[in-house]
Formats: sequence, structure tokens, C-alpha cells
Amino acid sequence: MLTIQHFKTSGADLRTKVNVIKANAHKYSVSAMCRVLQVNRSSYYYEAKQKPDESGLASEITQIFRASRNNYGTRKIKKELMDAGKQVSRRRIGRIMKQEGLVSNYTTAQFKPQKDTCSESKTENVLNRQFQNREYRDVVISDLTYVRVGTRWNYICVLVDLFNREIIGYSAGEHKTAGLVKAAFQSVEGSLEEIRLFHTDRGNEFKNQTVEELLEVFDIERSLSHKGCPYDNAVAEATFKIIKTEFVWNETFADLKELKLKLWDYVNWYNHHRIHSSLGYQTPVQYRQNNLKKVV
Repeated sequence: MLTIQHFKTSGADLRTKVNVIKANAHKYSVSAMCRVLQVNRSSYYYEAKQKPDESGLASEITQIFRASRNNYGTRKIKKELMDAGKQVSRRRIGRIMKQEGLVSNYTTAQFKPQKDTCSESKTENVLNRQFQNREYRDVVISDLTYVRVGTRWNYICVLVDLFNREIIGYSAGEHKTAGLVKAAFQSVEGSLEEIRLFHTDRGNEFKNQTVEELLEVFDIERSLSHKGCPYDNAVAEATFKIIKTEFVWNETFADLKELKLKLWDYVNWYNHHRIHSSLGYQTPVQYRQNNLKKVV
């Protein structure tokens, strides 16, 4: 049988010594045992304090994290728990996530604009970085990014409504062309005449006759970023940072058909299930439904 004397010079760790003191507290003075085992009394009482069972909370946090497709951090998980009637600090959530090995796809912060060193351009930037407080379909922004499909590069294009950050149109294809942009417009539900302004960077896939004719037909005003200025299309840059982190870098695509299917699934999740801090922790669809009701 192990005794206090056995642990006196054994070099046992603190937790082991605490357990020995607890087991013998009915026979010996706690102060005396702490002195013999060279354990600080405050350390003993801290370690001996009954820790709450967090298995249920850990399970909930894990479920929320997995439902977010491994994307949510402590802030959004806290909001989801609040919606479920639970007040849990971000520090505690972070500790449990670390304990459960839950590592978000995000390893860096969202898009941070670099120092503004852009060159001047005569092309009109109508939007002029006024990204906030836009009306429904008032301003739609767009960008493209590349995706590895098999052994080749393919591309995706998305259209984002600044009103609620909803992806209202998207497309995928083998070539980075105006046809990809046109296909994204063709996927938009509702009338394109509702869109007042279309803003993009100065890529050739956006600055061409095909896109200009499409905008003219639906009377959509044009806006272009200044050359070399990611600032001017910051929301599109940030949106693609999200798409790359949550979708592109975490999936494999055997062919274009698989890319299109998985992109459809991701856009549906992004619009209907992914909460956004900029929308008061609502999904884009929730925000649209809640705010358009007030207009009617």
C-alpha cells in the first residue's frame, strides 16, 4: 500500500500528491501532509477542487464545430451556444476546443488590405469602397479564383450582394473567361434588372464586350476598382478568402462535374447555414428575410 512517507521523496507529480492527500485527509492533517509532501496548500485546494463535468458541453461544441464544416472559431460557437440558451465564455470554449483537438480551417485572420499603393486610373470607381448599408440588390460584386481539378486548373466565379453578403450567382468552368461571368449571371434567381451597380476589379474577364453587353441589356451600371487596388474590392477579396479556406483547400475534385456539384452544396450551406458576424450572427438568407419584412 502506498503511504505518505513513500511519496515524500519520490518526485511524484502534483496531481498524484494531491490524490494521496485527499485519500488520507480523514487520518492526517491536510497542512501536515502538504508540508511533508512539499505541496503548497493553495495549490492543493485548487487542484482538489471538484472540476465540473464538461463532457456534455464538449459534445455540443464539437457538434457545432463539425456542423460549421470545421470553420467556426470561439466567437461564432459562443453565439450558437447563446442561441441554445447557454452562456459560455470564449476562453472556456477555446480551452475545450484545444482539449478536443478542434482546429479551425482558419489559421490567419480575414483579409487585411495592404498599404494603399495603387496607381491612379481614369476608369470610374463608382462604388468607391462604400461597402456598408447597401440596399437589396443595390450593389453586386464579383471575382474569380482558380481551383485544382484533377491535374489541371479550373475556375469559379461568384456574385455577392453587398446587402447581405449572399452569393446570388456562381459558376465553374475550365477557362477564366467572360463566359464564366455570364454563366454566373445566368444562375441568379429573379430579375437581373433589380441590380443597380456591378463592381469588380479590372481583370480581362470582366472588362470585355460580352460583359458590357449583358450589363447594357439589363441597365446595370458599371464600377471598376483602380488598377492594383485590392482595397477597392475588399469584400470580394474577403469572400474568396472564406471560400478558399472553407471549400477550395479542403476538397478534392476529380472533374468539373464534381466541382460544380460540390460548389452548389457549399453555396447552399454558405447562404442558409453559415452565420456572419457582420450580419449580427445571422445567415445571409436569415438577414434578407428579416430585413425585407420591414420594408414591405
